[in-house]
Amino acid sequence: MPWLFMPQFLVPIAIWSLFWKGMALYKAAQNGQKAWFVALLLLNTAGIVEIIYLIFFSNPKKSSSKKRK
Repeated sequence: MPWLFMPQFLVPIAIWSLFWKGMALYKAAQNGQKAWFVALLLLNTAGIVEIIYLIFFSNPKKSSSKKRK
């Protein structure tokens, strides 16, 4: 599998991963999710975990304790 180490494959994968990692880290920091921030920072999964985080875990749950009129 030496073709994986050629620049024409590594550069697009690195750009793809950097984009999703940046988006996920920004969202985790905004939401105050320290555990997710550290996990996303340490794991290198070519954007897979980052995309899963952004889709399923990045939106904080809205509390259902709103007063009804």
